[in-house]
Amino acid sequence: MASRASSDVPAPAPHTPPPIPALPGLGTTWYRRGPRYWLRRALGAVLWFAVLAFFCYIALVLYGSFRGDLPPTVRTVWDWAQAVASCGAVVWGWQVQRRDHHEKLQDPPTPDQARRDKRDETRRSVGLTLAARFLFVIAAPVMPACAAWCAGWAVAAFTVREYPSEVGARRWVREHPAGA
Repeated sequence: MASRASSDVPAPAPHTPPPIPALPGLGTTWYRRGPRYWLRRALGAVLWFAVLAFFCYIALVLYGSFRGDLPPTVRTVWDWAQAVASCGAVVWGWQVQRRDHHEKLQDPPTPDQARRDKRDETRRSVGLTLAARFLFVIAAPVMPACAAWCAGWAVAAFTVREYPSEVGARRWVREHPAGA
């Protein structure tokens, strides 16, 4: 008979943790939320804000080209209307993003759904970019308010504690242990 110390007795199987799924933009760093995670989130925000700054610059250039053709009194009134509309648009963009975030937290996507949604979003963005070129010319009179809405939306998107895809991935890991 073999003793417990004998090599004939198989060792108990070690507990293997579930595989950590990679999320778009975060990889597997979301699981531990260490320095790499926060670096990825910060770099993502910096990239988005750089694109947003360029968008705001283009919006103001287009607005300036429209504004230059207005008589001085109309220009003053229109500038004040744009300032008020832009302040409201920042708040509106923030609210739209936060409402969307709360809705997504109610039913967070699984890692597969998050990847699929990101892929679909990327496909749609090409067509939207082409369509937006024509809208820029038409929307020149209200471009500052459009840029303000985008700024409010982006700030709200990057100041959340965790993304819905992280919540969904945590639930998925909890529901799918490695041995099952």
